[in-house]
Amino acid sequence: MSNAYDEAFKKSIDDPEGFWGEAAEDCHWYKKWDKVLDDSNKPFYRWFVGGEINTCYNALDYHVDNGIGDQVALIYDSPVTDTIKKYTYTELRDEVAKFAGVLAAQGAAKGDRVIIYMPMIPEAAIAMLACARIGAVHSVVFGGFAAKELATRINDAKPKVIVSASCGVEGKKVIPYKPLLDGAIEMAETKPEHCIVFQRPMETASMIAGRDIDWNDAMAKAEPHDCVPVAATDPLYILYTSGTTGQPKGVVRDNGGHVVALKWTMKAIYDIDQGDVFWAASDVGWVVGHSYIVYAPLFKGATTILFEGKPVGTPDAGVFWRIISEHKVKIQFTAPTAFRAIKREDPEGEFIRKYDLSNFKILFLAGERSDPDTIQWSEKNLGVPVIDHWWQTETGWAICANCMGLHHFPVRYGSPTKSVPGWNVQVVDPECRPVKAGDIGALVVKLPLPPGTLPTLWNNDDGYVKAYLEEFPGYYKTADAGYIDEEGYVYVMSRTDDIINVAGHRLSTGAMEEVLSDHPDVAECAVLGVEDKLKGQIPVGFMVLKAGVTKANDEIIKEVVQMVRERIGPVAAFKTATVVKRLPKTRSGKILRGTIQKIADNKDYKAPATIDDPATLGEMEEALSSIGYAKSRK
Repeated sequence: MSNAYDEAFKKSIDDPEGFWGEAAEDCHWYKKWDKVLDDSNKPFYRWFVGGEINTCYNALDYHVDNGIGDQVALIYDSPVTDTIKKYTYTELRDEVAKFAGVLAAQGAAKGDRVIIYMPMIPEAAIAMLACARIGAVHSVVFGGFAAKELATRINDAKPKVIVSASCGVEGKKVIPYKPLLDGAIEMAETKPEHCIVFQRPMETASMIAGRDIDWNDAMAKAEPHDCVPVAATDPLYILYTSGTTGQPKGVVRDNGGHVVALKWTMKAIYDIDQGDVFWAASDVGWVVGHSYIVYAPLFKGATTILFEGKPVGTPDAGVFWRIISEHKVKIQFTAPTAFRAIKREDPEGEFIRKYDLSNFKILFLAGERSDPDTIQWSEKNLGVPVIDHWWQTETGWAICANCMGLHHFPVRYGSPTKSVPGWNVQVVDPECRPVKAGDIGALVVKLPLPPGTLPTLWNNDDGYVKAYLEEFPGYYKTADAGYIDEEGYVYVMSRTDDIINVAGHRLSTGAMEEVLSDHPDVAECAVLGVEDKLKGQIPVGFMVLKAGVTKANDEIIKEVVQMVRERIGPVAAFKTATVVKRLPKTRSGKILRGTIQKIADNKDYKAPATIDDPATLGEMEEALSSIGYAKSRK
């Protein structure tokens, strides 16, 4: 029996122009496209060629013009500053139109770049939407990013204007941004003409006369600016992928395909209708913040939440439940690491029971593999479906998901379910030959990619082809490894570089992590392949234990070694594990596996720009030397 998902998927693969052309009818166009898909310049495919659109109009004015201007568009909830502020669609449109006027007054126009270096405050979203309104290309750089990293992005994007704030608030710490910004501009070869700075009450930044402009002063005398029609294929934003070295990889997103695809996903994947409350607990510095805090919920006419805080410690492990209860959130989307942190602080889910979560319907997880233990803990304590889905900065939206607005498939732990309509996911071997169902290989997507993905890299077409299209001709390389079972469920095992070779056996560290995280005392874990003279590589496990565990570490290590032996077999050669207080992570919660591996292999490494706390690397060196690795470090 076919269902809405099967029908949508089949049409999206057999007739992509018909499928996406129909979805595009749901958006506002100044001029309809000449062609839904232009494939005349392969591998550079373009969607909605000849069409003219404005992203900001579709996010805000469209809804005001269609009579829902009084509905709440954005809720800013900041436990770190004890602030809750709501904007209706009309209020948000008016603020954005005024800030678009501020940008225009500083000479920013269609095609100019604007770097946004902001904390999680409404002004960050307002600045993004204002850029879209005038056709300027925004590039959001994570607030508090190191000056050197910001400088490389300034050099690559060459912004006319930089928008920033005096500081960010991380937990109880105030992080001054302006000294970092000033340092970055000093280092950069390209200088912006102006910086617009939002002064926050907890930190006043010193201003440089002639260059720096106060946000509030500029807004007070700004003339509102109308939406500027742009080509569907014009860039909307550049987002630099984390961990870039040398020439930064600036993922480009275009205007037309982005509006069409993201608006379609809100109902199809997340089951969100106009007026529903949607909360992506992420940061606007990440792709999730772009797609699902700022753009998609507003395209749909939903209410979006912008949260300034952490899942634990602002003030406790109950902050997510307070927000879901207070703002009547229907869908939450966050990273598994947030739930692991909550589970660690509140293993019995006691905080959850303090709040009325009757409006809450589904939890979506993405960002890294969701271990079955975290999904099961969430299902048990929340009593709602917990949906893992898989996507990347480059793709802009989900490659695989349980599309809850089309058909709810049974959840299979370890799988983000099936390919989303538009995504022709396949598994191939190193020679680009298809592998049998159930066999591990490289996960690839048959071209063309659906709309809303990356048409190229900023000023770097060659780099785009080399990074994503060269290795598997005719396919986009996800750089993830995995398999697809007989029923079409996709399993993302690990990055292709996380497949380790133990004495000739190709093994997935992700599969071993799954076993470790099943141990009742383990809160989170990582398994890495480290160099071994005899076997080439051997796996080493790192475990963070749940709060209140009394069992001896040695006992737990013995048990997990036995578990891996039973479930994966002696071939895994898994004999070494250690307990650590915490794992080094990026600010979005990804474990820095590559860096840990370098430490273990005694290779030089530098702390990645996206690291949350550099002190964790020193702790990791100590943990590794205690089990016989990294010991030659001075």
